[in-house]
Amino acid sequence: MDRAFLFPVFGALDGFLASAKEAGTQHIVLLSSDSVTFSQPGWIGERHLACEQAVAASGLSWTFVRPTVFMANDLGWAHQIRHDGTVRGVYGSAAMAPVDERDIAAVAAHALLTAQPGKSYELTGPQALSQIDRVRIIGETLGLPARFEEVPREDVRRGLLDRLPPPAADFLLDQLAATQAEPTPVLPTIEQVTGHPARTYAEWVAHHAADFGG
Repeated sequence: MDRAFLFPVFGALDGFLASAKEAGTQHIVLLSSDSVTFSQPGWIGERHLACEQAVAASGLSWTFVRPTVFMANDLGWAHQIRHDGTVRGVYGSAAMAPVDERDIAAVAAHALLTAQPGKSYELTGPQALSQIDRVRIIGETLGLPARFEEVPREDVRRGLLDRLPPPAADFLLDQLAATQAEPTPVLPTIEQVTGHPARTYAEWVAHHAADFGG
């Protein structure tokens, strides 16, 4: 195996990296996160940064792919959309630039094929959209009733704690709060790398129509 793509399994990369080096693997492409570039990476960014450091310290050639929030995360709204058309959350005006998972995959494939040592790709979608905007686009694209309802932060935090440790939940909520005043900047990286524009949120919704009941 000349090259490998790594999904970040926190704390579990060292064994693979040692075996890859011994087997003669030449290049690693690591899925990381744009949170490693933040002035305060937080709980999630620190774990991605640890993965990057492990890959860099292995002595293998590497490329890092650093997307912002995945559009696919919004599949967590599907049950609420199907149930009563109301997405309940906090910081509805927070504007991030979510990225289609197909575009992330295309950049990762490019990184595997070209193997540019020491290259990092920071990825965003083509639009900074608030949660309110995204719920509206789901409804308009699929012809479904859909609206965003603001609820207290603590209610959302309790739901996140069902699947995340407290520091991770707090990081995600703090990141949302920060983008109310300062939307996520939109980057041209995906088009520069792949030759096609980053997919819009509406295109992503149409691709996942069945998940939302459309």
